[in-house]
Amino acid sequence: MNLNLTQKNALVCGSTQGLGYASAAELALLGCNIILLARNENKLKETIKTLDTSKGQQHQWLVADFSDTHAVKSAIDDFVKHNTIHILVNNTGGPAGGDALTAKPEEFLSAFNNHLINNHNLVQAVVPGMKKAAFGRIVNIISTSVKAPIKGLGVSNTIRAAVANWAKTLATELAPFGITVNNVLPGFTKTVRADYIISSKAKALNISEEEVMKALVAEIPAGRIGQPGEFGAAVAFLCSPAAAYINGINLPVDGGRLGCL
Repeated sequence: MNLNLTQKNALVCGSTQGLGYASAAELALLGCNIILLARNENKLKETIKTLDTSKGQQHQWLVADFSDTHAVKSAIDDFVKHNTIHILVNNTGGPAGGDALTAKPEEFLSAFNNHLINNHNLVQAVVPGMKKAAFGRIVNIISTSVKAPIKGLGVSNTIRAAVANWAKTLATELAPFGITVNNVLPGFTKTVRADYIISSKAKALNISEEEVMKALVAEIPAGRIGQPGEFGAAVAFLCSPAAAYINGINLPVDGGRLGCL
């Protein structure tokens, strides 16, 4: 199985922690030169030191806040003037919880910009280089809510579905150029985001976080929540040469929690 990604450049967004970092770490192990993209330069400087360099990888970082679409576009446009991105992992923190009915219109607009518009600007910037290299991998980290909406995440459910359909459309447009576009859907994984969801549910239901965790785990056939590295490995595989014929899919990494196909 060809998992070799040496001399490939991978831009990983939201990559100083959680699923973004896990994806960057696994891609580095396959030989990628990683370009971390996040808003906190100090965290970027510390994170980059932890990535594998045993294959001669040269890692870099870009600073941009996903709440500012112009900053993200400017950062990537400047970078691709002199560099080719072969792999793009789109990832950013999810919208705050709450019912769709009570959400303010500006919450939907903000989430749409943070997720779909930033993703789109990044794709438009990197695709010319991918076409020239006849190799490209675009992976979007979204949510299992694209298959089954999650209660209490009204804005997230809505925007994640938009990203999934955007990605499926791109997959058909870019396939002739050797570029694949796939979505990876995390279930409950040990991340800061999961901790936030657990804490919020505990407060809303006036129960302990331990009780919330027990109830969540009871819904997972694997009998546990996932580890970030397990998710990162799925992302890295989809970026490898071995996954060249996998395109336009929504891949849940959730321990079997989803009840639908």
